[in-house]
Amino acid sequence: MAQESSSDVVLPEAGSRKAPKWVYVVVGIVALVPVIYLGLPAGLQALGLHPGYEIPAFELTGKRALVITTSHGTLGETGRATGVFGSEMSVPYYAFLDAGMEVDIASIKGGEIPVEPYSMGWPLATPEDRRFTADAVAMDKIENSIPISQIEPTTYDVYYMAGGWGAAYDLAQSATLAQLITDANTNGKVLGSVCHGALGLVSARAEDGSPLLQGRNVTGVTDRQIRQLGIEVTPLHPETELRKIGANFEARTAWVDMAATHVVVDGNIVTGQNQNSGYETSHRILELLENR
Repeated sequence: MAQESSSDVVLPEAGSRKAPKWVYVVVGIVALVPVIYLGLPAGLQALGLHPGYEIPAFELTGKRALVITTSHGTLGETGRATGVFGSEMSVPYYAFLDAGMEVDIASIKGGEIPVEPYSMGWPLATPEDRRFTADAVAMDKIENSIPISQIEPTTYDVYYMAGGWGAAYDLAQSATLAQLITDANTNGKVLGSVCHGALGLVSARAEDGSPLLQGRNVTGVTDRQIRQLGIEVTPLHPETELRKIGANFEARTAWVDMAATHVVVDGNIVTGQNQNSGYETSHRILELLENR
């Protein structure tokens, strides 16, 4: 039998066969994944979430700070998990720690602190959130937080209250926290809060028995931001409650208020508007301590 010569074999021309369409779809999706993963956090920051802010270096070795959070972990009757908003706890925690301070974490009831589920993960996590979740010491502090009933008003130089939706359920409602903040203020301590954390100042009293924040310039999360986020289910709203007790409420607005930020310093009290305000709030607290 005659053999075919190599010249009789017809080979397909290069590029004459196209890959199935699904191959292009898969390749496109694979190519987009890193773009979305890396680009979405940057895009959110460009829109106003957690804007860049650099806290200068401070040397405050020997000073002590207490970060206080909610113990409430459910959003009303919805069954949805909530708690402290990650960056409102992690950013001040490391700002104080990096300044050489000793930092403890307390909560209304003590024990494990509930954290707003999405707040410390992609795409909302700050560098401090990622540092916190990788820090065994920090994680132990929120798994075994100190109950505020065990805190003395003279132990710390700073008493700072983090926000998060859980704070709407137990900060202003806690008589123990109200007394702690009242006594800390009497002892001349620096008081701070961000977002819903301002509710921890609402029930405290000045030395004359009037509301601590009456006539004081303060900020906290706006009623507008609460409406925009659809969380009117929470029992107390900082702007409303601060105005009720006669505080001079200040805030900034943006295309959505979640993209705004504002910080107010009034004497020994430093308040930040929302989740974007943790950096500057921490900075101003550190300034007050340095100048004492």
